[in-house]
Amino acid sequence: MALIRLENICKTYNLGEIAIPVLSGISLSIERGEMVALMGSSGSGKTTLLNILGCLDRSTAGRYWLDGQEASQLAPNQRALLRTEKLGFVFQSFNLLPRTTALQNVLMPLDYALRRSSSGEVRHWGRSLLDRVGLTQRAGHVPSQMSGGQQQRVAIARALVNRPAVVLADEPTGNLDSQTSAEILRMLQQLSAEGITVVLVTHDPKVAVYAHRVIRIKDGQIESDQPQPSGVSATLPLPQATPAAEPSLSSPQVKGASWSRPYGASSSETRRFHGPLRFPPTLRTALIAVQRNKLRSVLTALGVIIGVGAVITMMEIGQGAKIAIQRTIATMGVNNLMVESGAATSSGVSQGEGSVLTLTPQDAEEIARQCPAVAEVAPIVRARTQIIYGNRNWLPQYFNGTTPSFLIVRDWQELDEGEMFTDRDLHNAAQVCLIGATLVRELFDGHSPLGKEIRVNNARLRVIGVLSRKGANMMGTDQDDVLLAPWTTIKYRVAGTTLTNANQTPVFSGSTSQQINSLNNLYPGAAAIYSLPSASQVADTPQPVRFVNVDPIIAKAVSAEMIAEAAEQITSLLRQRHHIRPGQASDFHIRDMAEITQAMASASELMSALLLAVALISLLVGGVGIMNIMLVSVTERTREIGLRMAVGARSHHILRQFLVEATVLCLCGGAIGIALGHGAAILARSTLRWPTEASLSSIAAAVAVSATIGVLFGFYPAWKASRLDPIEGLRYE
Repeated sequence: MALIRLENICKTYNLGEIAIPVLSGISLSIERGEMVALMGSSGSGKTTLLNILGCLDRSTAGRYWLDGQEASQLAPNQRALLRTEKLGFVFQSFNLLPRTTALQNVLMPLDYALRRSSSGEVRHWGRSLLDRVGLTQRAGHVPSQMSGGQQQRVAIARALVNRPAVVLADEPTGNLDSQTSAEILRMLQQLSAEGITVVLVTHDPKVAVYAHRVIRIKDGQIESDQPQPSGVSATLPLPQATPAAEPSLSSPQVKGASWSRPYGASSSETRRFHGPLRFPPTLRTALIAVQRNKLRSVLTALGVIIGVGAVITMMEIGQGAKIAIQRTIATMGVNNLMVESGAATSSGVSQGEGSVLTLTPQDAEEIARQCPAVAEVAPIVRARTQIIYGNRNWLPQYFNGTTPSFLIVRDWQELDEGEMFTDRDLHNAAQVCLIGATLVRELFDGHSPLGKEIRVNNARLRVIGVLSRKGANMMGTDQDDVLLAPWTTIKYRVAGTTLTNANQTPVFSGSTSQQINSLNNLYPGAAAIYSLPSASQVADTPQPVRFVNVDPIIAKAVSAEMIAEAAEQITSLLRQRHHIRPGQASDFHIRDMAEITQAMASASELMSALLLAVALISLLVGGVGIMNIMLVSVTERTREIGLRMAVGARSHHILRQFLVEATVLCLCGGAIGIALGHGAAILARSTLRWPTEASLSSIAAAVAVSATIGVLFGFYPAWKASRLDPIEGLRYE
């Protein structure tokens, strides 16, 4: 069976509305091992016929069989696979990749071969081919460093690297001198002698005499098909077998060629791997292309570098500003819950929140013990009185008695000087206190107040600590205008609370003008054990109220997300402790910082949205730049793409190569942009004193976005390159 068989092949080019017939009914067959010359004048159709034989072009009509397989109706990728397995090309203009060594040019078709081998075996096979064509010393030279004859030898070695069944040579000696031409033709004769079918195109009769058979084409038709008479070709007759003493180019016995397959082997046999490659061929090709075109690569990545750098800078500055805002809001206690006493009603008139005293220190202790969503609790006893030191006096905004846990509840653990009072001071009602920065300024003229005593009513309080500066809160109230002392000290030594002056409203039934609240009926529903004293008896024998009530209780939730859960737990516990039946109104109220928390969340979300918008714009500009330069790159490398497809690259190889190039450029640009952005943020912090905060999540997001930009904006140029017709690519100027 003939290796090549054509049946009534026709080819017509359409130039607008004009149809130009090039081939008209070509029918021929070529046996295995023949060396056939296609002759004809320019425009006769011989190159078009060669392109159809090489599955680079498709006939308009007719049928074409290659090694028993009909190739005329194959899809583009199937034709590319056929070129990889059975065909080798020697182009008239060499078509070597510039800035690529001779060895790399020779090995290029193996990147797309079905059969793969280890890197060492591949390089050994390429060097053996260069040695066979006499270019061992030129393996590391680029085409510009070689003569025309040497470049044609490299092209021949490349055509043989996949051990094709057919070598197609288009004017292989058209650009060479007579001596080099003779060497190339003798080499093609040797390939034919070794069993490889050689089809060459020429218009020179001196070249045709080297072939075993000459087919003359005129006006798209075969004018003559004659075997070569006795002459030059007779010096190298077609052998029946290759001598064992001299390994041939196509022989599996060539050293390093143990992975070759005999012609006609099944495709499943070609998928064996005899050793891993260091990199996938497509990745290696893409990395080489990026490295080879340094200036273009830098320009391509520049947009991503600027975009990612700007994003990282803004993200770090924005994150620093966000944390600064959060710290400012945290000084107000965004995780705090304020438990207030309920409101008393007299003759149908509500006396307002806190008019009935229902909260006790024991309530605060039980909240801390039984509510898991609560981190810390601090009861508060408020007072409003003047502070005197020497000839200075001041009325503080906050005069609070509390417990040591107050500083934890309010995130105020750091002190400028001194220390916090202890639980022992609390139990002993010790006359000690802490003051804020405003009191230090107003009473002590900025000097250290530690160890000094201030006078409050008839009590003297020794200053043992100075609170760190908090500044004004979001409502404009000075948070540093504060005095803290044990709540027992404020209640019993400063306020001097007794049954006669306590602001307490009776909660039991009867005349509200003659009855005063006592411990026995503190909570609604509690039964009185002893008879209640009259108002005149209470007035005649005043008793100090100890451990009766506190004003509010401040509770700190474990986190902002658990505020609602903490409120539910506190409500359930206090209703149980205060003996409030289902359906009855609670004698307390719980207020949180929900409004402030929502404002903070809204501000954070708005800031994040603005930064995201800027990031998208920056990266969009970078992505458009990548697409633009990649499209230019595809246009610039059209011949390279056509050449790669001609030697066996399928569409997915080209698509993957350009996608990898775009992604690698974006990742490199993203890495450089991250470094530059972080450096710019550090510069802004050191020179402008702006708060910045590094964010690993933003860095990871920048890397992910860089890769995504590379894929999204590199896809269209890659897709466009993968749809290129190889014959059009080779003809591109």
